[in-house]
Amino acid sequence: MKNFLLWLVIIAVLMFVFEKFDTAGGGSTDISYSEFIKKAKNGEIATVIIDGKNIQGQYRNELSFATVSPETDNKAMIGDLLDSGVNIHGESAQNNNILLGFLANWFPLLMLAGIWFFFMRQMGGGLGGAGGRGNPLSFGKSKAKMLSEDQIKITFDDVAGIDEAKEEVGELVDFLKDPGKYQKLGGIIPRGVLMVGSPGTGKTLIAKAIAGEAKVPFFTISGSDFVEMFVGVGASRVRDMFEQAKKHAPCIIFIDEIDAVGGKRGGGMGGGHDEREQTLNQLLVEMDGFEGNEGVIVLAATNRPEILDNALLRPGRFDRQVVISLPDIRGREKILKVHVRKLPNLAKIDLAKIARGTPGFSGADLANLVNEAALFAAKSDKTIVSMDDFEKAKDKIIMGAERQSLVMDESEKEMTAYHEAGHAIIGKLVPEHDPVYKVSIIPRGRALGVTMFLPDQDRYSHSKQRLESQICSMYGGRIAEELIYGKDKVSTGASNDIERATEIARNMVLRWGLSEKMGPINYVGAEQENYLGMPSDNSQMVSDATAQDIDKEIRKFIDDNYKKSYKLLTDNIDILHAMAKALIKYETIDEKQISNVMAKKEAGEPEDWIEQDRLKKKKEREAKANTKAKTKTKKTTAAKNKTTKKTPVKKPATAKAKPVPKNKK
Repeated sequence: MKNFLLWLVIIAVLMFVFEKFDTAGGGSTDISYSEFIKKAKNGEIATVIIDGKNIQGQYRNELSFATVSPETDNKAMIGDLLDSGVNIHGESAQNNNILLGFLANWFPLLMLAGIWFFFMRQMGGGLGGAGGRGNPLSFGKSKAKMLSEDQIKITFDDVAGIDEAKEEVGELVDFLKDPGKYQKLGGIIPRGVLMVGSPGTGKTLIAKAIAGEAKVPFFTISGSDFVEMFVGVGASRVRDMFEQAKKHAPCIIFIDEIDAVGGKRGGGMGGGHDEREQTLNQLLVEMDGFEGNEGVIVLAATNRPEILDNALLRPGRFDRQVVISLPDIRGREKILKVHVRKLPNLAKIDLAKIARGTPGFSGADLANLVNEAALFAAKSDKTIVSMDDFEKAKDKIIMGAERQSLVMDESEKEMTAYHEAGHAIIGKLVPEHDPVYKVSIIPRGRALGVTMFLPDQDRYSHSKQRLESQICSMYGGRIAEELIYGKDKVSTGASNDIERATEIARNMVLRWGLSEKMGPINYVGAEQENYLGMPSDNSQMVSDATAQDIDKEIRKFIDDNYKKSYKLLTDNIDILHAMAKALIKYETIDEKQISNVMAKKEAGEPEDWIEQDRLKKKKEREAKANTKAKTKTKKTTAAKNKTTKKTPVKKPATAKAKPVPKNKK
């Protein structure tokens, strides 16, 4: 609509300009003056309007004309017109000329200037306008967006799974509501709070919740919005932002991704970071300079606190660091409860089971899980979101989407089945290993098959036995291929397994001190020095003999666990065949089927197959019931129509006169 109105104005201006120049420019006439005098004497002209030398009028047939008088004195012409009975009108030439001259000369110019200003305002948003202020010259204005207390609807009730962080920032809300409570005892509220956490853990969400609980204005800006190609623009924006915040105090300033502007100074080469460093210097001064910022609290978020400048983290600026970690199992269940409230139709869902099966998920991941479950339900034309939809959504997020277009031949499908069965069997037999959740030979992502292990509880440390069990299960797939097809037929499908197993063994020796021969020593710095070929003052020098011992210990961890896995699969070769057969038949087997195969029983059908059969039978029953109801309705309608149908009433027959006997005439 805005563009349509703009073009409408432009067209109107052009039409006005063309019309004015066409009618008033150059003294053009419709008829000659001689013809005008001749027609006036003949009585053909009814009315004329004399404006100086310009004459306009109408014939008696109401047609218009225009001409220009060459005479300097119009007295004789006026006399002739009066004698001919012409109605004469006059106009003030001075006033009319001034108005028309102004409109003709200045109005188009002013309109073009207005259009130019409009376009510059539209482009000014990308040139540094503050919020909606699109002045192209306002480079130094702050780009922070202010949300009033009524615009923020998020409160602490919408934040779950990070109870410790909520408690730590709770006093900020209390201070913003009642600052005198702390000031009368000499307390000073922290001027800055830095929220540190992995992406998706809820740093921005909790900042909005603080503003929503405190009912104060909320200024939000990204760290990258300060930095421009012009030196000094970022510092000017910082000053303008704090000036606006002081006018609305008490309030909150939230700087997202502050590492874009708050990195350590002195890292640039040749002055390449002068603009960013000036912006950071101005931010440091505003937060704890000579001028106080009473009632203005600065919240910042980052997932890379190690690169921030030390001056930014000292007391007086960002006094506190609130670590927002990934939620535990109870936190995940609370987060799921918040997100499932948005689903209008929800079946009975075991949120505790979903939380137990999603270790390492952030709040954003869980929100995506709920959304994917709703999408799966909609694709299946369901009216409610069920537990089966959540399981499908979890499989898609963890294992990747199914690649239905990729078709494997039977030999490759069989090899993939044995490979994944080897992973699952070793995972069930070795100690301290995560339980096997699901095994699939349906291609997902970049993998031809997936064996999924899910921990039964959150773990924050790993024992040596647990790490060795992981190495064993990673080599289970390659060993299964070797046992079934021979060493010469082993495929490249174990490349990722070998990479991960080698990384675990390397860390056990170099980082975690789990090698008896090498002892509890960190060799990572020395390894980096060897790899780069450059000595470093803060790294320990390692001799060639020690480097060889490190390689031998890594190889020893790999060889020992490889042999252990080989023996386990050799002893359970019948289980390997049975599980591969079940995978070829069903393509995906769940935890219950895996347990049946390990107990040397029939695998049985997957639970999702049983659920699909149940839904299919339910739909068939509903279809039959609908058919019966429709048939019954038709019969009832037909019966009603039959009873209400009018039967034709027969008229009584007229009695014929009996013939009169002749003798009685």
